[in-house]
Amino acid sequence: MIKVMIADDQQLIRESLGIVLDANPDMEVTGMAADGHQVLEEIKKNKPDVILMDIRMPGMDGVECTRLVKEQYPDIYIIVLTTFDDDEYVYGALKYGASGYLLKGISMKELASAVRTVVSGRAMINPEITDKVVKLFNKMAKNNYAIQVDEEQTKELTKTEWKVIQKIGCGLSNKEIAADLFLSEGTVRNYLSSILSKMNLRDRTQLAIWAVQTGTVNQRFE
Repeated sequence: MIKVMIADDQQLIRESLGIVLDANPDMEVTGMAADGHQVLEEIKKNKPDVILMDIRMPGMDGVECTRLVKEQYPDIYIIVLTTFDDDEYVYGALKYGASGYLLKGISMKELASAVRTVVSGRAMINPEITDKVVKLFNKMAKNNYAIQVDEEQTKELTKTEWKVIQKIGCGLSNKEIAADLFLSEGTVRNYLSSILSKMNLRDRTQLAIWAVQTGTVNQRFE
């Protein structure tokens, strides 16, 4: 059973999402919060597997809350719920370890699927905003969001792993990478796990930022 917390300052949205997600046999909404402070209190009562985090909330917004949650509970997955004009907030949420970036207009079926996706250890980004996320990575790489990786840590990477890194930096999903490289999705996941371990990176987001800031996305790996 996947335990989900919903954080949104609008009661109607919280309750609506709660009803829809509770209807899934493999999910249970175990907490709701109107701001970041409430999120931290609710976690103490019943720790969730996933938090659906509204990016704009009073008191403590979704970015600061994401930072604090990931510092104290690194195994909790966070899916950021946002709109197209929330760029400055999304930079921080991705930097601090959010696993998903979804538009608020997403269908309920897609939202449930996204929850299952991040729990399986994969990142979840609306396909229609992949280009936007790549642009976010570029901005983050050019500003003060640099990801540091020791050169020695990249020497053990195989040619295929470099290709996977490049695809991730371009914003491709595991399914898209598998199709491009003629691999199974499971093999791509294994490569990603190996890459993160070798480079001592936390997640796919940090890897994507690193790939952009180092120019790996523009290199050819034959």
